[in-house]
Amino acid sequence: MGGAWLEEREGKQGGVCVCVCVCVCVCVCVCVCAVCCEFKAGWVYSVSHSQKNSRPCVKVLSVISFHKATMLMLAGIVVLHITTIILLLVATIDNAWWITDTVSTDLWGKWEFANSVWHYTNLKNYPEDYLQAIQATSVLACVFAILALFVFVAQLFTLPKGQRFTFTGILQFIACLCIMIAASIYTAELHANDTEGGYGHSYVLAWISFVLTFILAITYLVLRKKSE
Repeated sequence: MGGAWLEEREGKQGGVCVCVCVCVCVCVCVCVCAVCCEFKAGWVYSVSHSQKNSRPCVKVLSVISFHKATMLMLAGIVVLHITTIILLLVATIDNAWWITDTVSTDLWGKWEFANSVWHYTNLKNYPEDYLQAIQATSVLACVFAILALFVFVAQLFTLPKGQRFTFTGILQFIACLCIMIAASIYTAELHANDTEGGYGHSYVLAWISFVLTFILAITYLVLRKKSE
């Protein structure tokens, strides 16, 4: 039973590595698209003014390709945002923040393997104040990340053209701060002196979510709704 659990844990860790690679690739693609769209917008604006009475086909094709690039960029941002929310939820819910050969711990309790049976118990040995702070900030990170996604979609239809997605960026930045606080407190206060065991994939996902939410926050603060 214990060996099967170890194999399952190794499989989850392998899945985390794959998830990290996918998230990094998506994040790089979104950032490249954002930069390209900003450059493309300026180029289209220049063409439309310097060649106003010449080569109309080139101008039309430029505008069409710019809109396609913009749609791809927005789709990438939404996919990355949804991926980040999923990672935050998994990190908050899954029981793999601290693991040993016989114990698997999450933010709410721990599973201990004894007498061939898994037993669920409360985290009695954890400092209550720190634990409650970690739980609260983790939940708030999920809430603000989900709220930021809805606000972003709403701003796509209501934001005046030429304005930046500042409110969405602020919400995402708050989510970033919340998950950073949760992971930092967990690192510094709960298992700093433990010699047995190690951090599990939920802990890793929390830090990955921090990086992705920070990148998304910067992207939203830089991104502008185009008028052309």
